[in-house]
Amino acid sequence: MATHGKLKAIAVTRLTTTGMYSDGGGLWLQIKNGGKSWIFRFMLNGKARYYGLGSFDICTLAEARAKALECRKLLAQGIDLIENKQEQQLQKTLLSARKITFADCAVKYIESQRSGWKNPKHAAQWQSTISSYANPVLGELAVADIDLGLVLRVLEPIWNTKNETASRVRGRIESILDWATVRGYRQGDNPARWKGHLDVILPAPAKVQKTEHHAALPYVDMSAFMTDLRQRKGIAARALEFTILTATRSGESRGAEWSEIDLASKIWTIPAERMKAGKEHRIPLSESVCKLLESTLRVSGTGSRYVFPSLKGSTLSDMTLTAVLRRMERNDITVHGFRSSFRDWAAETTAFPREVIEHAMSHQLKDKAEAAYQRGDLLIKRAKLMEAWAAYCEHSSGMAEVTPINVKNAQV
Repeated sequence: MATHGKLKAIAVTRLTTTGMYSDGGGLWLQIKNGGKSWIFRFMLNGKARYYGLGSFDICTLAEARAKALECRKLLAQGIDLIENKQEQQLQKTLLSARKITFADCAVKYIESQRSGWKNPKHAAQWQSTISSYANPVLGELAVADIDLGLVLRVLEPIWNTKNETASRVRGRIESILDWATVRGYRQGDNPARWKGHLDVILPAPAKVQKTEHHAALPYVDMSAFMTDLRQRKGIAARALEFTILTATRSGESRGAEWSEIDLASKIWTIPAERMKAGKEHRIPLSESVCKLLESTLRVSGTGSRYVFPSLKGSTLSDMTLTAVLRRMERNDITVHGFRSSFRDWAAETTAFPREVIEHAMSHQLKDKAEAAYQRGDLLIKRAKLMEAWAAYCEHSSGMAEVTPINVKNAQV
């Protein structure tokens, strides 16, 4: 082994010329770009490797020699210095991660994804799901400690009773833990992964999910209900009427913007980013809906971009339309249930083809082959369907006024 202690403290201080200066025993002083640093040079598998010991400004010659001695001891034990340093850094990161909780990671993950989500409300939905279901069990725990048992403590109580929600919770936990792993806050497999992991413990969602039926108004009662609704004042009542007549989801109607409405062509075009299926949807507007919109425009003007703005000028909250039903003392039905009312009426009392009805409700056809051939949106046929629905809501009374099953009428 080379002789140690070739360099002198005073001489080292005065050195300024770029180069490598040996002290012996693998210790070198490197001068590069005006800076000085200590390097330990060693051979591994016949190749020279270099291990940094620190800057000359913070590490004296004596300290550098002490570090070089430790390096030689590790080499004598067959330890790769560079791999050992990486392992130490990893352990340091993991030790630091002990202070980072699952709740911390959830907040950081949501913030990191917020700008990429099309719907601003997506972040709020994530926060609500994690706060309600995951955080009570995982929130205060170090993210590095989250294991299969803990994930199951979150999922098992709701897997069979609220499977759709539970599946969403599982997916969100998985995403947060994946993010934490990439950031170095945890190691190992993701305990919330479904395929090849949780799928051998929990029953498949398709086997336990039950269709949730929203309480709906029988379609034979539509006329009486609409008569009562039209006597109610306020923008929320008009928004509910609009929702019913267009057979849309509450969020689609509450978020309707004047820029989406073409009264001249009697078409409402909802952009893809506002649709559940992520696909643009055109809705033919019946004469009744056009009159409602014209009346709304005369009353509220165009001060807001929204057709049914809140007092602050933004969209109405999701509870606003439900509040209208409560004021009408109709606790037995839901806003979403009116889509079922429309679906039942169309299927049981008209001759409109199933695909026309499904398109009107912006449902994707389950039959892939049928969907492949059905590339249009059947707008003309749907226009007749929506006019018939508006007329039924206007004139039905008690007993169902059945639209004659006339194929010619339905197919035009």
